[in-house]
Amino acid sequence: MWLPTAPWYEFVIRGAFIYAFLLVILRITGKRQVGQLAPFDLILLLVLSNSVQNAMIGQDSSILGGCITAMTLIAMNYVVSWATFKSKWFAGLIEGRPLRLIHDGCIDHRALDACKLTIHELNAALRAEGVGSLENVHVAMLENTGRISVIQRNDTISSGGIEPSS
Repeated sequence: MWLPTAPWYEFVIRGAFIYAFLLVILRITGKRQVGQLAPFDLILLLVLSNSVQNAMIGQDSSILGGCITAMTLIAMNYVVSWATFKSKWFAGLIEGRPLRLIHDGCIDHRALDACKLTIHELNAALRAEGVGSLENVHVAMLENTGRISVIQRNDTISSGGIEPSS
């Protein structure tokens, strides 16, 4: 129960490799996976974690083996977080860059295709931001977090103390 059946460094190597593998795979699948999880996306992540569990710990079921693997994953996450903070290049590689979806009321369909976002999902995000029409959008950006941020045109803003110019 307490003693692992493999050397400690095997857990570190396995955990680090699986962490890096999942980081690359989830990064390739796009930003949408991070911030806008549909029910099937959540199921995929849960099943994915279960599928790599044995690859991380092998046949070992000891408490110490699980703790070593968990510490390795936390350490890898800390290293990646620190590296993305220190390096803009690495942050762009790992987190991606914001993507402009709408500019002056015009949808960039190539950007939508690149991030696998449908018009219906875009319209839902606009409605969630209180925007009823594309013509009211100056810029809509898909942020690194998966959230869509919207900047309305100045002449359509009527709240927040900003009045349209006469």
